[in-house]
Amino acid sequence: MSVEKKKAVLEALLFAWGEPIAAGELSKATGFSYKEVQSLLKEMEEDYKFYHRGILLIRMEDHYQIAANPTYAEYLEKLVAPQKQKSLSQAALEVLAIIAYRQPITRSMLDDIRGVKSDHAVRTLLEKNLIEEKGRMDKIGRPILYGTTHTFLKVYGLESLEDLPDPESFEEIEDETPDKPSEFEQEHLQDKIMDESDE
Repeated sequence: MSVEKKKAVLEALLFAWGEPIAAGELSKATGFSYKEVQSLLKEMEEDYKFYHRGILLIRMEDHYQIAANPTYAEYLEKLVAPQKQKSLSQAALEVLAIIAYRQPITRSMLDDIRGVKSDHAVRTLLEKNLIEEKGRMDKIGRPILYGTTHTFLKVYGLESLEDLPDPESFEEIEDETPDKPSEFEQEHLQDKIMDESDE
């Protein structure tokens, strides 16, 4: 099978799947080696950009997804006329920043850090698929641990959590009783928020 046909196979799978999918899953589905899949995806990513295609290949850690090229957003808006999504509240942004930098973390830990209840903010972030359950803490009550999702990476234009600003550039974080995230942390997330946060 030619390289171009292999790329076409991957493109078809990515389009049909619709959600972020791991390179390993694509390898299993196609029979291509993991290394070859990564190489082909890299070529596809470069091809889309070079030829100014209407779609892009987005990488989120080891997951990939085909998405519309934002360069042509004005035409998409005319076609689908989407209802503009409300931005996250300040409380939700604060909770999201804490989770992004301190995950995995329980709701009670969030409450302790913020000094107020975080139930509503957590529920909002779950509904928008920006956070998810990462398991349970091995202690009495087995509280749920929360962490960010691939949707979070996509919405904020990150390939991995390593792309977040270095926490060492913020105020010094205490190990046992960490402070709230700095204003810079919250503003960094707010500046990059996109309307498709619930996709």
